[in-house]
This record gives sequence, structure tokens and C-alpha cells, in this order.
Amino acid sequence: MSKDKNSKSYKPDWVPENAGKAFATQVVKGVNLKDVKKSEPAFNKRKHLEVDDYVKGVLDSDRVLLARTITLIESNSPAHNETAQQVLKGILPNTGNSLRIGITGVPGAGKSSLIETLGLYLIKNGHKVAVLAIDPSSSVTKGSILGDKTRMEYLSREENCFIRPSPSGGTLGGVARKTRETMLVCEAAGYDIILIETVGVGQSEITVRSMVDFFLVMMIAGAGDELQGIKKGVIELADALLINKADGDNKPKALLAKSDFAMALHYIQPATKGWQTGAYTCSALTGEGVKEMWEVVEKFRESTVQTGVFAERRKNQTLEWMIKMLEEKLLSEFYDNSVIKKEMDKISKKVLNGETLPVAAAEQLFELYRHSQRD
Repeated sequence: MSKDKNSKSYKPDWVPENAGKAFATQVVKGVNLKDVKKSEPAFNKRKHLEVDDYVKGVLDSDRVLLARTITLIESNSPAHNETAQQVLKGILPNTGNSLRIGITGVPGAGKSSLIETLGLYLIKNGHKVAVLAIDPSSSVTKGSILGDKTRMEYLSREENCFIRPSPSGGTLGGVARKTRETMLVCEAAGYDIILIETVGVGQSEITVRSMVDFFLVMMIAGAGDELQGIKKGVIELADALLINKADGDNKPKALLAKSDFAMALHYIQPATKGWQTGAYTCSALTGEGVKEMWEVVEKFRESTVQTGVFAERRKNQTLEWMIKMLEEKLLSEFYDNSVIKKEMDKISKKVLNGETLPVAAAEQLFELYRHSQRD
């Protein structure tokens, strides 16, 4: 077989003559590096954005700039925080026009599945949906999986949906410290429904309740004693209880659980003035009950807007936000104090060695801080 090595490709020497197409291997002629034109770097450094660029991008619903704005807000850098506050000031007139819904529940209740089914239903009916999914951060590595986009496979493909998984950062309640600011950004970008999915453990419900209009607590049936799920603390925060996975063989159990929860609700003060918290069933898998659940949410908004409770809650939440920010700032200032930094290790060692009680150590540190402020 003729092997013309001047051609662009040829058969290697070990291929038998007259092999035909039995051997598909081809040797390709090499490239002279001198003839290769130098291309632009594969990854160019991102363009630096000014405050006006962020504001315009958010107001234009530019998804890339929206994501970059949220990243800016979540940053702990003092320089970034200053820029973020200017951006928030610029978009503030365009915020407050959404319905904020908190969704929590025990792990395995199907929160992400419900959000996907509900989100697809809302988008089909002309809404723009933003999902802020808070993932728990590891207390060891400080990392988070951030897998909500993977769980919400179909919803994440929708043009009118924006999903932002954020790490809790170890903050109390498992809610990202900047979730409130992120909500404002999404509202300014035109998203009229904000869904906040919480970790669903510990004190997260209390934190989320303080930043949403409607609070939905998800339950599951068939996991043992149904009354174990009726914890007064979380029930008192709920505007609705939803028993998910009401399909197949589990449907009778879900209906029975609904009756148990509905009975318990009669003995508990509602979370929202003038609104009676109810228990409902649905299936995030089949979609059954999701439309009816949304009708409950719309009825809630209509009722609370008419009575003025909706606006009153928003005002109280704004005031609580200010107080939380003040508490964070004071705590940060305390730990950044030069005197505290100097004495913290010494006093901590005394506590560890049993030489000083924790209460006395805390008093000592606070007195040191007070004296440093006077000087």
C-alpha cells in the first residue's frame, strides 16, 4: 500500500497492505508551531464594574449582572460592602413589589421538589420567580454543597426563573447573612415572586419568618407518630401547613396527617393577625394540590392587604432588619477591638483550664472593651 507522507494523513507503517477499511487509524501530519497564530487568552479578566453598571444591569434584568451583584453583596470585603450599599441605594425605589414566601420543613419533606413544581406553575401563569435556596454550611470545613440547581432541573432552565443557592455561612438559623439584600436585588430585577427555601433545622424558621410575607411549613406523613411533628414553636410561625407526598399508597396517610394537624391548629394562636392557619395536602410529584395551595397564598395576600396587616408586617420587618444589622456591627466591632484581640487568648485559656468561670470571663472581656472605648 502506498504511504504518501506528504499528504495530510496516512496509514501507519504497521497497517497490513490491502487492509482496506478494516483499520481506521490514520496518522495526521504535525503542525509547525511557527505557523500557529497566537490567540487571545481563553479566559479574560472580568471587566471592573462601577456602581451604575450594577444598578443598570439589575434593572435591565441582566442575569449575569444580577448574579455578580449578589456575589458583591455576599462578599465580606469592606470595599465590596461599601459598593454594595451604594448599589442597593440605587435600586431601592424599584423594590418591595414582590410576594415573599418562606418555605421550610424537615429534611426529606420535598421542599426543592415542591418549589420546582410550584415555580413551573407560576411561570406558566405569567410570574417571574426567584428562588433563594439556603444551604447549610459545614461547621468543620465551612463549605456547602449548593446543589439546589441540580435538584430543580427543569425550573433552572426557565428564562423567567432565577435560582441562587447560597451558603448559610454558619449564621444562626441557617439563613445567609445577606438574604434580605438579595431579595431586594431580585425584586428590582422584576421578579414578583421570591421563594426562600431554608435548611429546615434548628432556629432557621424564626429567622426566615422575620423576612417573608407568607410562611409555609412542610410536613410528611407516614414517618411515625404524626403528633411528633406538631411542635408548637414552628406551628406558631406558619401561615399554612402542607403535607407533601400525598400520592399513591401514601395518600391516605397524608389525609390522616392533615386531619391531625388541622385539629392541633385550633389550639394555637395564628401567626398572622386575622388569618386562620390551615393544613393542606399536595404532591410535588404529580402536581396535585399545588394550584389549590397557591390559591391559599393569593387569598392570604388579598386578605392581609385589605386589613393593613401586610404593610404593617413589612414595616416591622424593616425595623427588625435594622436592629439585626446593628447587633452584627456591634459584635464585629467588639471582636475587632485591639484590646480584646490581645486579651482574648489569655482569658480563654483560663476558662479552658478551669481557672475562671465563663460568666466571669465574659464580664472581664466586656469591662476591658468598655474601658478601651473611654480611652
